[in-house]
Amino acid sequence: MLSVRRREFMTLLGGAAVAWPVAARAQEPAMPVVGFVSGRSPGSDAYLVEGFRRGLRENGFTEGQNVALEFRWADGRLDRLPAMAGELIERKVAVLFAGAADVATGALRVASAIVPVVFAMGSDPVETGLVASFNRPGGNLTGVTVITNTLWPKRLELLRELLPTTPLIALLVNPTNLAHLSATRELNDAARKLGQEVLILPASVEADFEITFAALVEKRASALVVSDDALFTNRRDVLAALAARHAVPAIYGRREFASAGGLMSYGASTLDQYYQSGVYVGRILRGTKPADLPFLQPTKFELVINLKTAKALGLDVPAPLLARADEVIE
Repeated sequence: MLSVRRREFMTLLGGAAVAWPVAARAQEPAMPVVGFVSGRSPGSDAYLVEGFRRGLRENGFTEGQNVALEFRWADGRLDRLPAMAGELIERKVAVLFAGAADVATGALRVASAIVPVVFAMGSDPVETGLVASFNRPGGNLTGVTVITNTLWPKRLELLRELLPTTPLIALLVNPTNLAHLSATRELNDAARKLGQEVLILPASVEADFEITFAALVEKRASALVVSDDALFTNRRDVLAALAARHAVPAIYGRREFASAGGLMSYGASTLDQYYQSGVYVGRILRGTKPADLPFLQPTKFELVINLKTAKALGLDVPAPLLARADEVIE
């Protein structure tokens, strides 16, 4: 079995390597392979992959020259992530990067016993038990988090600033993503302090979206908060279109939604998260132990407002809110 796996690994690196003389192989070792597994899709994440590559290059690694990247995309079907990570481990990757894979942290933590793992995640790695602490993660894994749960009060505040008399606000969550539990808790806690009623709406596949919006209309929720989830990010065009069709103002966690026609977003930069992940992978390839790399947290958050969408919804964005926006899409 070991020899079969090695042949597969050498094939991954290129058939020409098989014909190299033994001496040449000793002098010119095959370039390391970085596994890249994501809950999202290549069509929506091309710019994030480029950010990841930029982080690698800053550590002296250029794809195709001295490092290879092997990709696996779940396209929002998050149940596929553990098997995809397993495939990459079978390929004997030097480092495994996991993006938008919070639902598979258990399997990936097990994988870290075999290969170093770098995460780009949207939940708290300490709260989920992934690492011992941010400063000293321990084990064979580290990463970058946007810790979205701490942002729920701010997102609710921004939505209420735009719609101060909203009696019922809905929260869209993916129940198959364990991060929805803490997201629901954080938003409910923030809403309770403001006397705001919240309706929780589940959607675990794209086919649920129409049902979810029908329930939102039936319950007369007048605004929507969309939680961070790979399925929602992959289908952001669909969600933005549904919100527009039903005239529902919504706030999202990533600027990609506002760019796709969503009303407003507030959160950390996903592009920076992937760039920092690429930097970490490069440092590990150079010999740094993952346990010595702190689990990074965001230091800057972006407020993006789509003024065109606001006008289509008949909303006047307050001048103070508009002035605080990092980006206004017109």
